[in-house]
Amino acid sequence: QVPLVESGGGSVQAGGSLRLSCVASGRMFSRMGWFRQAPGKEREFVADITWISNIANYTDSIKERFTISRDNAKLTLYLQMTSLKPEDTAVYYCAGVPWGQREYSLWGQGTQVAVSS
Repeated sequence: QVPLVESGGGSVQAGGSLRLSCVASGRMFSRMGWFRQAPGKEREFVADITWISNIANYTDSIKERFTISRDNAKLTLYLQMTSLKPEDTAVYYCAGVPWGQREYSLWGQGTQVAVSS
């Protein structure tokens, strides 16, 4: 059973919106986050959230455009993306920090987001 499964990626024009989802199958995490990797670039942090206290962190380039949230009952993480820009084009990955650990150690397979100008 794949622990993290993302969905919701796609192709949009600049200024459009997408919502990514990540279902955590069969386990819970103390923290979950979104990362992205653009072609030819290193994977970078986008946003994360603590599962119990609901504290969110964002990288500066997406603040006020993206919102991370989670649904405890559904074990699902979301990333609402608005005012998308071509530079947001990347593969977006969901990741989790298992309870008792400190690092992101479980990753989803990624979902492609393409923003055209």
